[in-house]
Order: sequence, then structure tokens, then C-alpha cells
Amino acid sequence: MNKKNITWHEGKVMKADRQHLNGHKSALLWFTGLSGSGKSTISVEVEKALYELGIHTYRLDGDNVRHRLNHDLTFSEEDRKENIRRIGEVSKLFVDAGILTLAAFISPLKADREFVRSLLPKGEFIEIYVQASVETCANRDPKGLYEKVKNGELKGFTGIDSPYEIPASPEMIIDTEKQNIEESARQIVDYLKMKRLV
Repeated sequence: MNKKNITWHEGKVMKADRQHLNGHKSALLWFTGLSGSGKSTISVEVEKALYELGIHTYRLDGDNVRHRLNHDLTFSEEDRKENIRRIGEVSKLFVDAGILTLAAFISPLKADREFVRSLLPKGEFIEIYVQASVETCANRDPKGLYEKVKNGELKGFTGIDSPYEIPASPEMIIDTEKQNIEESARQIVDYLKMKRLV
């Protein structure tokens, strides 16, 4: 496709207008961490709490997105990068729509997370590192993936034989070895209130 034939078409309703209509700011809460750390579970709880406060939200989950939008991608290094690129662009659209967006993706590489951050204005990307050791995640093993790794059925698994780059300075750290789901969700909602996003 020749990109010279593509023109950006501006509208008359801007993000600020949508935020005003909704009665709150929009931003992207980016949950990152190992498989089994609690990203998806906490994002579900946070979305429920925000809904009860009357906040317009949408939640994007790694596994859910791979069922449809990214069903054509494998777990190769190149496709993992493309997975995050696509969801970053989709998240940007949701934020532009005035929606407080929650995205739960392992997103193991700092460069990929920083790419998503670069898509949004300062203050609209909130990196939430959901912290738990490999040992803890393996003991939880909600999807049975660590067992498959142990049995040699799964290769290139993040945290085992594929790297996970711990965020150097995330906006928030949620330690799921020390606090439960409700406490974790409350910490995030309190942060959003403090930043006057909700």
C-alpha cells in the first residue's frame, strides 16, 4: 500500500471533549509481570472498582487479544514485539476515546513497554509492575504453563528460558507476594484518585 495516498482526517470532537463528557480523564494502566504474577486478576478487580465509581473503562488482556485481534501471531520474538505494538496502538485509540484503559500483558522487554509509553502524552501511561518471583508464579501456575515448561513441552517461556526485564522506574509496584487482590486493587484506585484521573 502506498502511504502517500493516506491522509489523516481530523474530527471536530477531541479527546478533551470526550473526557469532559465522561466526567473523568483517560489514561492507560499497563500491567506487566510474569505469567502467574496476578496481572489479569488484579486488572479485573480494578475495572470492577472503577465501574462502581462510574468510570468508563475497558480492559485488554493478553490471552483475550490473542483469541481474535492477534490470533495470527506466534510466540516468536518478532511476533511478541508485534503483539505489543498492536495492543499499544489499540490502547492509544481507547485513551483517545476518553476511556480509562487497562492492559494486562507480560510485555517482558523494556523497549516494547517504552514504545507504548511513547504513544501517549506524559502522565497518560501508567506502568504497573505486578511483582512476584518465578518460584511463586510457578507454585501458583494457574494455566499449567510452568508444569509444561518443567516437562519440556514448552520452550521460550518468559522468566525461565526467555528474559523478563524488570521495570526500572514504574509508576507503581504491586507486590502480590505481600498483599491480596483487594489490597492491590485498592492501591491502584487510590493512586488514580491521588493523580486526579478519577
